[in-house]
Amino acid sequence: MQANRSAELISILDKRLLILDGAMGTIIQKYKLQEKDYRGSRFTDHVIDLKGNNDILLLTQPEIIKEIHTAYLVAGADIIETCTFNATKLSQADYQLESIAYELNVAG
Repeated sequence: MQANRSAELISILDKRLLILDGAMGTIIQKYKLQEKDYRGSRFTDHVIDLKGNNDILLLTQPEIIKEIHTAYLVAGADIIETCTFNATKLSQADYQLESIAYELNVAG
């Protein structure tokens, strides 16, 4: 199946340029989210501030991430990126959330 997708992508690239979406972080900032928005209902008692952990929005505000991706597609993007730039154990350690790195990647 992967080979078929690769071949399809190469075939499309032979015919035209593909547009990749823009930066997720820049658009997320426009939502002016507060700490409670990042925490959602799942992380209300977490001991570390989560504001700025955009990847956690995959779990706490998935509708916002979907809205952003939809807007990029409507604007003409052919390819969209996941919101998983910092969905690694190392990056999530800043928030004491190493244990959810895999979950973030699956959600993304």
